[in-house]
This record gives sequence, C-alpha cells and structure tokens, in this order.
Amino acid sequence: MTDSYSAAGVNIAAATRAKDLMAAAVRATHGPAVLAGMGAFGGCFDATLALAGLNAPVLVASSDGVGTKTLVAAALGRYDTVGQDLVNHCVNDILVQGARPLFFLDYVASAKLDPEQIAAVVGGAAQACQAVGCALLGGETAEMPAVYVAGAFDLAGTIVGVVERDAMLPLPNIAAGDAVLALPATGLHTNGYSLARRIVEAGEGYAARPAILGGQSLGEALLAIHRCYLDEVAALRKAVTVKGLAHITGGGIFDNLPRILPEGLGADIRRGTWGIPPIFTYLVEQGQIAEHEAYHALNMGLGMLVVIPADAVEAALAAVPDARHVGSISDQSGVRLV
Repeated sequence: MTDSYSAAGVNIAAATRAKDLMAAAVRATHGPAVLAGMGAFGGCFDATLALAGLNAPVLVASSDGVGTKTLVAAALGRYDTVGQDLVNHCVNDILVQGARPLFFLDYVASAKLDPEQIAAVVGGAAQACQAVGCALLGGETAEMPAVYVAGAFDLAGTIVGVVERDAMLPLPNIAAGDAVLALPATGLHTNGYSLARRIVEAGEGYAARPAILGGQSLGEALLAIHRCYLDEVAALRKAVTVKGLAHITGGGIFDNLPRILPEGLGADIRRGTWGIPPIFTYLVEQGQIAEHEAYHALNMGLGMLVVIPADAVEAALAAVPDARHVGSISDQSGVRLV
C-alpha cells in the first residue's frame, strides 16, 4: 500500500492556498523595518529603525489566545473578527506596561485547513495590526486532525512592543485616594466564553434575538470585537499622569486590578457608575450568575481600568469622554464592589 500525507489527513496544498489568500493582507502591514516576513523561516525586524530616538528602550512581549470564542465563530460561520480580537487583546496587554506594538506573530491550527477560513482569520489580524501600526511579521498554520475535532480551530499570537524605561507602567507611587477610571468594553472581549456558551447553547441559541439586545442576535453580541485602547491611553497620558493600567481579562476586576497595586492597597469600585452592555445583563439573568462570579469570570463592561491622581479626573474625562470615574484606590487590600 502506498501511503501519503494527505491520506493521513494533512493537505499541504490547502496550506499553500491559505498562505496565497492571506499574502496581500499580511504584506500591507509591513513597513521599512520588516526585512523578512511571510515566506521566510523567521521574521526579521530592523530594530535600529523601530527604536530610533529612544534613549533606553525596553522590549515588552506577550502571548495569548481568544479561547473558546473560536467555537462561537465556528458556530456562526464567521471568521473575520477573531483575528482582530487576538491582536487587540495582545496590544492591550503590553499597553498596560506602557508599550506600543512593533510586530505580531499568529498561530492558527485546525483539524482540517479551510483556506478561505484561515485567510479570513489572518486577514482580521492583519486589519487590526494595520490599525495600530504593527507589522504582522509572520505566523504558522497547522493541520492536526488527531488533535482537534472537525470544525474547531485554535488561535493564538505573540506580540512584541517597546517602551522607554522611564515611561514604564505601573508607577511605584500609586496610593490610597487615587482615582480609578474605566474605559468601556464592547462586550465579553476574549474571556468568559465557556460560561457564555454554556448559557446560550442550553437556552435560546446563537440565532435568538432577545429584546434586551435591541435587535442584535446573541451570536452577534458574543462576537463583538475586543476593543483596543491604544489611542485612548495615548490621549490620557498626554492629558494627565497615568499611574497604572489594568486590562480586565480572565479573572475580572478581582484578579487583574491587584496585579498593578503596591502591597497592602486595594480598590473600591462603585456600582452604577458605568454602563453595563446588555449581553452581560442577559447572561447574568439567564445563567442566574452570582454577582461575585459575574465580576470574576466576565469584564462586565470594564475593559481597561486606569489609575490616576484624584485631582486629574476632570482633565482625564475631557481627554477621553467615554471614560468613566468608577472608583478609588483604598488602603485595604482586595477589590470591592461598593
């Protein structure tokens, strides 16, 4: 018997077609600092161009994925948003330390490569990279039929950015009495989807359009793109002293805000000071989720928290009008809803 790679479930031609379909979108993110990108064994980036003018540049790197949001995308047959989610999530993660993005690498794996599907995913990532001036330097597609179930795919990425050493966050002088602002979330972003899927799939299903969503389907609300806060944070840093940023991802406000606070400090977050997107209200009610669990598993509309001096609130809200003053730093450790 003559065997082959395709007989084992791996289609090299499909991988090649996927790369051809995504090539233009990826190359559109490349600037003069990209010396070798798509097609090379390793991406090459000219650091002398990217870091020109910086006195003490610090590279900041992060890797993440979009979790089981990929299963919602697969259920709806829509693949153009999760790549944007991935890039924006990673940009926000390094933004917390004050960094701006330089380049990004993605990884897409599935049981069976669908070239159009993969191109849509990577095209979304390229779109988000272009929006923030970040090169999509390279990546990988993998077909692994024994690892993934049919129709499922996984998506992950790595970002590298840069910040001047003296501009790194958080600042060491965060203190009790400082104000906490929130930059609003567009939806679940990239966390809490195992819980959300459990509620929706056991209930009305992704196509349902409950009145609370104002005509939007549950699937559409769950695929709302993870918001990138690069521009808003830049505006805030020009207007006021930003002492710290906390990206509200897995673990919610209870786990993420303490990561940037000096030992012994905590925060009081005031209920009713920001708008909670309707998809959260729906999930909490349908799933009968306890308040603490909701704020631990979900961002509940608090996409990025910003710590600033108390006397800078007015200037900060003028610089970013959709920010909200939601609380303050406390001399008691832990985060409390008050």
